[in-house]
Amino acid sequence: MNEQLSFLRNWVSAPRRVAAIAPSGKALAALITSSVSPGDAPVIELGAGTGVFTRQLIERGVPEEQLALVEFGSSFARGLREAFPAARVLCMDAARLGDIALFGGEEAGAVVSGLPLLSMPPLQVARIVRAAFARLRPGGAFYQFTYGPRCPVPRAILERFGLQAHYIGGTLANLPPAAVFRISRKPAAAEAFQPKQRSSIPGLL
Repeated sequence: MNEQLSFLRNWVSAPRRVAAIAPSGKALAALITSSVSPGDAPVIELGAGTGVFTRQLIERGVPEEQLALVEFGSSFARGLREAFPAARVLCMDAARLGDIALFGGEEAGAVVSGLPLLSMPPLQVARIVRAAFARLRPGGAFYQFTYGPRCPVPRAILERFGLQAHYIGGTLANLPPAAVFRISRKPAAAEAFQPKQRSSIPGLL
């Protein structure tokens, strides 16, 4: 099935979850993966969709078998399994990532996110960020794109988990134009991701 047609059908069936009318373009894929190298493997991709970022990660040298593709949409997940048979495809909510053992317990060096965080409530964003960093090794980073001018992870969540966000760059070649942020731990922030910590964000244990 044509990638654009597949994306549009998923958007029609769940516009709030897909939150875009077109798949991410090659310019955005190149930008969001520009700092990821084979040395960052294994790599986790959230909201893998039609696999635009996945293909770019493989082109950058990340082995397909060292990729975990997390996708909530079942039709997208089926397409990912067909396109990337060596990768591990997980059809699930990204907020549950912390409950899944990946890569034999080896921690990832990067998380690349295609999730529409701006369309999600803060509590869901906090759960996704916490789950992702629970799977990242020290020095690992979370790469997130957005259609807005600011980091899509609210400042309160960044501060709660001891994180910092840096602007990577933007591209006008995407529809719509997009920007990418690199989110990483501040020094001595690892304890923020221990399960025993309780959050000041209502509803987040």
